Amino acid sequence: MSLQQLIKKCKKRDLRSQSEIYHLFAGKLFSLCLKYSKTHHEAEDNLHDAFITIFNKIDQYKFKGSFEGWMKRITINTALQTYRQKNILNLVEYDYPDEVEVEVDEEELSLDYLLKIIQELPERYRMVFNLYVLDGFSHREIASMLSIAEGTSKSNLSRARLILKDKIELNQQQQKVGLF
Repeated sequence: MSLQQLIKKCKKRDLRSQSEIYHLFAGKLFSLCLKYSKTHHEAEDNLHDAFITIFNKIDQYKFKGSFEGWMKRITINTALQTYRQKNILNLVEYDYPDEVEVEVDEEELSLDYLLKIIQELPERYRMVFNLYVLDGFSHREIASMLSIAEGTSKSNLSRARLILKDKIELNQQQQKVGLF
């Protein structure tokens, strides 16, 4: 059965088709949820909430553009809404340089380590970092999504990069002296 046929059946509330859509996209959307969640459990909750929204709003999908992209947008918005409700996004504006350069020995950094240190960022920085760096949103879009000033988005991104840079450099120094 094609994706278009599955979507049409989902619009008719067919549970088997919903299950197929879930199994087709849950892995990708869970990875997205992990970027916006502090823990594995939070990511699971965000994924389930996102799929509830996806199936409740599937009638709004008009077969224009990527269905996966449409689901990703809902998933990101679901994760952001979770944090808005917890009042975690009280972002503070700082004045930091726009770009932070990090020299990384890619062979010594695992993807798991990078995900771990991104997840350790304070929520306000992690949200902006993920939206800008990993998902390609502009500072204007981020400001709108998070109800913050564009300058706040830029400064929070800069602060996130500084924190990540420090952690990566510390990790590399520790590896050189044999602490890891």
